[in-house]
Amino acid sequence: MKLIIASNNKHKVYEIKKMLGSKFDEILSLREAGIDHETVEDGRTFMENAIKKAREISEISGCYALADDSGICCDALGGAPGIYSARFSGGTDEDNNALLLEKLADKDDKSAHYTCAMALCSPDGELTLAEGYMYGTITEQRRGERGFGYDPLFIPVSETRTVAEMTDEEKNAISHRGRALELLLKKIG
Repeated sequence: MKLIIASNNKHKVYEIKKMLGSKFDEILSLREAGIDHETVEDGRTFMENAIKKAREISEISGCYALADDSGICCDALGGAPGIYSARFSGGTDEDNNALLLEKLADKDDKSAHYTCAMALCSPDGELTLAEGYMYGTITEQRRGERGFGYDPLFIPVSETRTVAEMTDEEKNAISHRGRALELLLKKIG
């Protein structure tokens, strides 16, 4: 059974392949599957975007397709950047991190959470959905070299390190994506 991950984000693809490797005969990114398609993420929620991506890629490939939409939500910013996390600044991860620190600079509340909405679409259009969360706080400066996105700024609850200071195994055990994948795996058996 072949699975297409509806992403070319090498970090997401790596995390998903590592966790789902034993469940499918072959797991490919869009690029590896030879699919040149970008879904317009115009949903109002993480889940709407994940469903749209999974359906489009399943229809194009005729295979199972897994899509996620994820981001960071800061309480003091009314949930922002939320679904706009990847394009918050219009620039790179470093630009996004700098803008988030700027927006939170005068805020006392640094609480935040990561959300991951995941959709698995079968070739016949059947959807299996899951969501995962990771709660914590935003630091005042970048720390760590691992991970991606806002990982150098995010300290999970009951941790003193940022996600970017953790190993892949430590991150996957507590991450929003890891939790969403675990729930998805339970649902599909």
